[in-house]
Amino acid sequence: MDSVDLADSVLINLDVEGLTPETLKQEKYEFSTTRKCYSYIKKRTFATFVASKKVLTASDASPLWQCCEETFSDPCSIHKHVSNLHADEIEQLTTAALDLMLSQSEGEKDKNESQLKDTSSWIPDTSHVSEEELSKGPGEVLLYYCYCQIQDPKLICAWQSELCSKLRLTGKVRVATEGINGTVGGTKTGTSLYIKAMLSHPVFKVMLVEDFKISEGSAECFHELKVGVYKEIVPMGVDPDIISYRLAGTHLEPEEFHKLVQSLLKDGSSKSDTILLDCRNFYESKIGQFRNCLAPDIRKFSYFPDYVDKNLDLFRNKNVLMYCTGGIRCERGSAYLRSKNVCKEVYQLKGGIHKYLEQFPEGFYRGKLFVFDERYAISFNNDIISDCRYCGAPWDQYQLCSTDFCCQLVLSCPSCREKGHTACCPVCQAKEQMTSYSLSHKEECECTDSRPRIPNDTL
Repeated sequence: MDSVDLADSVLINLDVEGLTPETLKQEKYEFSTTRKCYSYIKKRTFATFVASKKVLTASDASPLWQCCEETFSDPCSIHKHVSNLHADEIEQLTTAALDLMLSQSEGEKDKNESQLKDTSSWIPDTSHVSEEELSKGPGEVLLYYCYCQIQDPKLICAWQSELCSKLRLTGKVRVATEGINGTVGGTKTGTSLYIKAMLSHPVFKVMLVEDFKISEGSAECFHELKVGVYKEIVPMGVDPDIISYRLAGTHLEPEEFHKLVQSLLKDGSSKSDTILLDCRNFYESKIGQFRNCLAPDIRKFSYFPDYVDKNLDLFRNKNVLMYCTGGIRCERGSAYLRSKNVCKEVYQLKGGIHKYLEQFPEGFYRGKLFVFDERYAISFNNDIISDCRYCGAPWDQYQLCSTDFCCQLVLSCPSCREKGHTACCPVCQAKEQMTSYSLSHKEECECTDSRPRIPNDTL
């Protein structure tokens, strides 16, 4: 680029009085300090000042500038003149523009903070909706998450409580500085208004309609509404500041994931350099999973980091295809696995099994999809891959152990339940017949004692 072209590219008209942070943003400049802002504005102010001295000439003539009763035909000479004789004016214009920009920025910040602190401003108008539409009629359950920076989790928590209560929604919502994770149920009218409210909130502007996974259900799928502030929006037990979701693996759309699984199954898993990893809990993968997957026998997602540490050799020099229910556990789980630097690459199913089954109900995932509400599972195909705990007949409908204070889930078919086999194991079945037992024994049964906390797997 010659000097004339360079001058023309730089000497653009700049309205110094109207320079705002948005102008800077549109110019794709990012400033971390006021000093950098000042430097940028000064350059633009200088260019604008010089451009204002340019005079009209014939289209084929060389450009001319006039200032202080002098005429300049060379860009360098006019630049030198302005620098020597008009430095004070440039300084004054720059300072005024910077002050204006900072004051507007502060005013906009105060305005946004004021709006955000007023939770009522983000509650949708329901005057056109009857109470019956919110409490009766066809219902559904929403499953979603959003990793984003939340400055005031308590405020978002209060807003969620007010929003869900007004829309007659029940469920569970976890809020943290790293984002939000929720599953709520209600009428379709209520859930529709909830989605609109979420998408209109500036904190969650990165969300899209398709980020909400929808299944049949209602407010009755949950006992109550629980909204709280936590350290993590999914409890992996690792500080998000140490292992962030930003380190997550490559996201694959359901179509891409389906093709890779198809290739994996076609080639066979014995000599493959790819592992299909289920990062859910054992009782989830027990009733539904992808074919030929590695499903760790762990009870909680907080055990997953220890599982990875204990089984690093499994993943060494492997490509890992990871999946979970809705995608959120893969965000942190893949980040943790990648932090070990043993895998060739780590991929994760975008939207989780839920989104996959919406497109491929008869695909490579067989059985039920476990959900954390009163339904326990939802079905996309008719396959039953699990058995009754007592007789071994095909069965995949969970119920809680009948023993008081035991939180284990049990697969007991109708025939066995009629015979009284309603507990998760013989130990709990015996407890049920006792007149009393200590609450401290609630986790001490055959189910927990016989299962190692962190299994050591082989392929």
